[in-house]
Amino acid sequence: MNARTQPEPTGAQELDEAATIRSLPAERRTQAQRREATRQALMEAALLRIQAGESFDTLSLRSVARDAGVVPTAFYRHFASLEELGLALVDDSFRSLRAMLRGAREPGPDAAVPLSVENLTAHVQQNRDYWSFIVRSQGSTHLRHAIRTEIRLVASELATDLARFPVLREWTTDDLQMVSSLFVNSMISTVEELLEAAPGDTRREAEIAAVATKQLRLVVLGMPKWRSGTRR
Repeated sequence: MNARTQPEPTGAQELDEAATIRSLPAERRTQAQRREATRQALMEAALLRIQAGESFDTLSLRSVARDAGVVPTAFYRHFASLEELGLALVDDSFRSLRAMLRGAREPGPDAAVPLSVENLTAHVQQNRDYWSFIVRSQGSTHLRHAIRTEIRLVASELATDLARFPVLREWTTDDLQMVSSLFVNSMISTVEELLEAAPGDTRREAEIAAVATKQLRLVVLGMPKWRSGTRR
């Protein structure tokens, strides 16, 4: 496979690579690896403060730099501002989510709903800090816009995939976008509920996943009855 055809790494793969870099002794890291490790440390420091209950809007650059183990001036070698750091967190969060949801749709429509919910639940379990940030970052105008843009992108990718299913091939673009938004909004609500559950409360997480699966299946059951492009 040549460089032009290599797939982009997913957000999850990039996080794994960052963990690998951190595991290397400092003296064995290249300059680029040290720079990436510091960048990730700053992002994780911000996430930990948010997960502890602090809102993104109340974060201070000094506290994030201190928690990451660097001086405040070093912060600007990686981000122009805290807002730019926040935008990087949004990008990381949704890039890995989109890749995970695309993978869940590959087996076909019958398996897509339960697999999507299962993967979403696992994604939140493994990335509670990222999703706490997404849910608690509604105060910043730029971050709100970035999050809304990413949610629209998730829905748009879903609409494109849905159009390939035989029962939906005659649906209009507007209707495909509509049903995709229903799916995505339901998933966002599921994320919020999962975050409200205590970490490690597998019973509650299973209950939330079961309800989410039923809700999405109800939408799927109604889809063949919908006459796309007509007024109801």
